[in-house]
Amino acid sequence: MIAFRIDRRSGVATYLQLVHQVRQALRLGVLEPGDRLPTAREVVEALAVNPNTVLRAYRELEREGLVEPRPGRGTFVRRSLARPGAAADSPLRAEAAAWVGRARAAGLEREDIAALAASVLDDSFPLPEPPPPFIPGPRSPQKHQTQTHTQEEDT
Repeated sequence: MIAFRIDRRSGVATYLQLVHQVRQALRLGVLEPGDRLPTAREVVEALAVNPNTVLRAYRELEREGLVEPRPGRGTFVRRSLARPGAAADSPLRAEAAAWVGRARAAGLEREDIAALAASVLDDSFPLPEPPPPFIPGPRSPQKHQTQTHTQEEDT
């Protein structure tokens, strides 16, 4: 079962942090189809958050087709996002862990490592070019629009 963590200083809404953590657990194979998520009550007790926050996160995951509520039984994972190379026991994860270890040994803090990784990701996955700006075509003459104008209105 997943154990949620909340960073109250992150500036990211709590419900989005929960959604992100479930997606991440699905990508890494920590959660698999059929697994039950903690109940809203369990999350509220563990994290001291509003129950509506947890329900909002679960509704978002349901809207994305990742989980499904089963009345009286809980919320269950419907589908996985895991890829073989991202599994918790994959060689790529071991390489990433070793790299993070070297970065820490070099004196980098968590934020430094995150910034460096984000920079490499941005270079590897560039954003698509924005669409060209909308340039309206010539306007067609407007019919039946008459305007009465008097000299008094000009003064």
